[in-house]
Amino acid sequence: MEIFQVDLAGKTLTLEAGKVAKQASGAVMVRYGDTALLATATLSAEPREGIDFFPLTVDYEERLYAVGRIPGGFIRREGRPSEKAILGARLTDRPLRPLFPSDFRHAVHIVITVLSVDQDYAPEPLAIIGASAALSISHIPFAGPVAAVNVGLLDGKPVISPDVNQTEQSSLNLIVAGTADAVMMVEAGAKEVSEEEILDAIMAGHAAIREIVSLQKQMQEKIGKDKIEVVPFALDPEISREIELFADSKIKNALHTELKQDRENMLGELKKEAVEHFAKIYPEQERDVNAALEGLIKKRLRQMILQEKIRPDGRSWREIRPITSEVQLFRRTHGSSLFTRGQTQIMNICTLGALRDMQILDGLGIEESKRFIHHYNFPPYSVGETGFMRGPGRREIGHGALAERALEPVIPGEELFPYTIRLVSEVLESNGSTSMGSVCAGSLSLMDAGVPIKSPVAGIAMGLVQDEDKVAILSDIQGMEDFLGDMDFKVAGTKDGITAMQMDTKLAGLSRQILKNAIVQAREGYLFILHKMLEAINEPRQELSPYAPRIITIQIDPDKIRDVIGPGGKIINKIIAETGADINVENDGRIFIVAVDQEAGKKAQEYIETLVADVEPGRYYVGKVTRTERYGAFVEVLPGKEGLVHISHLDNYRVNNTEDVVRVGDQVMVKVLDIDEKGRINLSRKEALTAENPVPVEKRSNSDANKEHHSAAKRNRRFPKRH
Repeated sequence: MEIFQVDLAGKTLTLEAGKVAKQASGAVMVRYGDTALLATATLSAEPREGIDFFPLTVDYEERLYAVGRIPGGFIRREGRPSEKAILGARLTDRPLRPLFPSDFRHAVHIVITVLSVDQDYAPEPLAIIGASAALSISHIPFAGPVAAVNVGLLDGKPVISPDVNQTEQSSLNLIVAGTADAVMMVEAGAKEVSEEEILDAIMAGHAAIREIVSLQKQMQEKIGKDKIEVVPFALDPEISREIELFADSKIKNALHTELKQDRENMLGELKKEAVEHFAKIYPEQERDVNAALEGLIKKRLRQMILQEKIRPDGRSWREIRPITSEVQLFRRTHGSSLFTRGQTQIMNICTLGALRDMQILDGLGIEESKRFIHHYNFPPYSVGETGFMRGPGRREIGHGALAERALEPVIPGEELFPYTIRLVSEVLESNGSTSMGSVCAGSLSLMDAGVPIKSPVAGIAMGLVQDEDKVAILSDIQGMEDFLGDMDFKVAGTKDGITAMQMDTKLAGLSRQILKNAIVQAREGYLFILHKMLEAINEPRQELSPYAPRIITIQIDPDKIRDVIGPGGKIINKIIAETGADINVENDGRIFIVAVDQEAGKKAQEYIETLVADVEPGRYYVGKVTRTERYGAFVEVLPGKEGLVHISHLDNYRVNNTEDVVRVGDQVMVKVLDIDEKGRINLSRKEALTAENPVPVEKRSNSDANKEHHSAAKRNRRFPKRH
């Protein structure tokens, strides 16, 4: 076994190879603190025939034994990957994919198995490090190594690999990946951080990355295998010339067409014509014809942007597409919005629920649940295609998580707004940056629902076209610019700072200056979008939808929780049955009453407050006689709290038999005389009868007890008892 180590933020990062999984093309065990994972890379024996893409698969396998837990469910084993595992796989894939040869067609399978998790040392950056190390020592062609680190921001200063406590206090949660020379990927959630702060954090992360890349190079030099030879795909120059003569003018015409569908139809027809035309001239070379045509389209698009400074829909580099926003689309939903930017259109629906509706998380992290959820759906009709409607794929989960991360910093805390909040973004049209469109639509929907968000959030996708010293940074990119460009850089934020960021590049990395220019231009863009959004609604509504549940919060002494729940849940179930409200009792004494009908909620609140109220000496209560004895009557003055009216305190005259005055089930007004050292309550009906205008703690208009009090007092004054 070979061991390689480097210091990372005061702790030792260890890469081990040669001991386990030796039949894989490359296998590396990564250890950092008590976190450990195995990364393997395997190559297919032959290239896959008939495809025009690189078949890379990354699987991120969570094992609950890594945190000392047994899976739930009947079969007690891990099932389909969690959302966090899917995001871990996407995160690993993104900085690796650009570093394989462009025409490599062998299948590559990377498997990350998380074996042990120390919450102070996140496994996600280690997965990227492990995958890169496994590829570097294997015979798989790979232009790495790459590495990744977590970066936090405490008191305005970057912190590499922050622990759990530092992460909780940090205003930034950043993962940055790159080679020794440049940054390749950024994934960030932030609490309204400035552009300069986030840029400094990225560069601090890149400095740490260089050390880890250097370690992998040492590993590669010592135990790395020889790489297999990749035969590059070379176009016949004659075919390229013929294609240019045949299609150049038609391509330029199509690229200057504003509408996506029209442009795609024109290019589709052109490809069909080209294949038919050259089938006779170059038989059995359809692949070359298609490759030459695609290459020419890409070349002309990039020339148009860099030289003419015009984009396919006629916009300038910084120009944003037309924006319209609407809210309150439906009466029965709690909040809704429609956000349209060019040919990208998102409908978002907000639903408010009780805290018990929180999503339960079953993964390797320390969080057990979350009360703010954003889901993203991308049906095939949004791009004018047919297809199967299945559950969300990796792309949908990734886009939904990004929008959720962008909005989460402005969501009010549970103490201010005790609701579970679910947003669903339905993509109705797609032509660039539906994830950032979901941020905008989600922000509008939250305000329409009356959620008191800290500030509205907008998002924008930035692109890049670079050719040697010529650089074009594009605001609000559309699909073609994303596909044929060099960068996809998504930035979301409020007027006060950035809340989320995601960057991927097809280049070997980006310099600090390009990153800085892109971030500054992105902020300019999303602030413009934000201004347009606020024309529809500029602050959260003051009232919730009449169809949204109302939540009443009560704080009681935790020792009295048993009084509310009752034996076997008898009392709380009775309250729920009588009022129709949903009641959630927390261990700290907080009680959340959820009811669409406000009166039902208030009724449940009064019931609970009565249950937990303390009986006070000197106060009057309307109570119910629960039993009679020869020495007096027991009266329940509050639910679960009863006291004794001694026979001498039943009336103004001498009473010989308790049931001559009261019987079980009677409602009577009594005064609390005292509560003895054993907690026994002594009551008096006599003093309540003789009191002038007694005010009971529980007021009951026209109650039998009030009528009984006044009629008895009047009777005793008119016909005094002689003894």
